[in-house]
Amino acid sequence: MSNFQMILIAITWAVIFITLIFYGLRRYLNRIKPDYFKQKWLELQRLCADRKTWPQAVTCADSLLQEALKKRRMKGKSMGEKLAAAQHQLSNNDSVWYAHNLAKKLVEKPNHRLREADIKKALVGVRQALRDLGALRDAK
Repeated sequence: MSNFQMILIAITWAVIFITLIFYGLRRYLNRIKPDYFKQKWLELQRLCADRKTWPQAVTCADSLLQEALKKRRMKGKSMGEKLAAAQHQLSNNDSVWYAHNLAKKLVEKPNHRLREADIKKALVGVRQALRDLGALRDAK
């Protein structure tokens, strides 16, 4: 075997090795960390104490769900496309869509009046979706 062939083999193995390390590191960095999501969920729940911050709670819940979908590498550019891609993993798809549509409505019309039932339905749906995706384990 010539020196050129040995160098070529060494370079090939180095590229394979670096690719595997990069792929593993990327997967490690993009994994869902339930403690992070639990902390964010508890912060979000504090917003529910005051009626004035209910809209913020819903939009934060929607953002948290979007982050979990991204970590799970759901295909799609928009949140709607990611939710559609995840629909088979979500146990209550309708309530998740309800929450997402409510969050969009609140962004478009910040003064939209909310009922307590709307907030509960939206947050229960997002919480279950986060559980389904493995982002939340035992958050209330």
